[in-house]
Amino acid sequence: MNLFEKHQAYKRTYQEGELTLGLHIPLENYQFSTPTMEKQVELAQGAEQYGFTALWLRDVLLKDPQFGDPATGQIYDMMIYLTYLASKTTKIGLGTAAAVLPLRHPLRVAKEVATIDQLFPERLFLGVSSGDRQSDFRGLNASHANRGHDFVEAFHYLNEALYQEYPSIHSEQGTIHGANLVPKPTKRVPTFITGFAQQSMEWFAEHGDGWMYYPRGPEQQREAIAAWRELSEKYHPGVFKPFSQPMHLDLSEDPNEQPTPIRLGFRIGRNVLIELLNIYKEAGVNHLFFALFDSNRPADEVIQELGEEVVPHFPAR
Repeated sequence: MNLFEKHQAYKRTYQEGELTLGLHIPLENYQFSTPTMEKQVELAQGAEQYGFTALWLRDVLLKDPQFGDPATGQIYDMMIYLTYLASKTTKIGLGTAAAVLPLRHPLRVAKEVATIDQLFPERLFLGVSSGDRQSDFRGLNASHANRGHDFVEAFHYLNEALYQEYPSIHSEQGTIHGANLVPKPTKRVPTFITGFAQQSMEWFAEHGDGWMYYPRGPEQQREAIAAWRELSEKYHPGVFKPFSQPMHLDLSEDPNEQPTPIRLGFRIGRNVLIELLNIYKEAGVNHLFFALFDSNRPADEVIQELGEEVVPHFPAR
């Protein structure tokens, strides 16, 4: 059973036993420099035309050189930039990877999610996480140590505010009684747990609409997906819950170059990449999105080659 059969971006992206491809914003090979954010709209529109099914954005506040990468997400605020990209495209899914719930008040998140879904119906994927960047927690005077507890509080508050009419919410995050969030989403928004969010696999098998996990080898992913789906079946018999993952990609100009590990991914030729993606598909991965940060080629070249030669093997549903 598919819970989101009438959600257009979900239908294009997720189907049991299938794999589709997406891209990680920014669409740029900035490596350890600061992203320029140039030509993002044009590249996003090109990705949509080629048949990539989703674009994914990060939720990062502060540039922290001690964290080991230069990313401040996509420089701009995740929700604002997601809305901007949605306004410049027509059908590609827009996903948060992921909204750090301990750093965003859940009522504000609910208002943003419902508004985006009203303005751009059936386009949003909501990835949620507990967060890991201590500088962001310090900047907001939030407890990094308590982020697992705060994530659960915020997760339940968010869902009650979004989907219940005049909910009765008594939470550490606040109280709602005799009031109602407006607008409500046009449909339920697919909500994916990202990483473990400081929870047990059993918790997010019960509560998430899907799981998004970090890049690992196909066999490691296969084992994790199998364990998670077994628990999901326990709580939601017969319900399909998709699995997504990112992959850093340095696409070689030689289509037959064998894979070489890089940070969170591979340098690889397109023909070998197609073989690798089929292995991930067989392991149970339903959507894989490429980060081009560590590429040695311009993003537009890589997107074009992927769009013409790789995406047709893993088409939008």
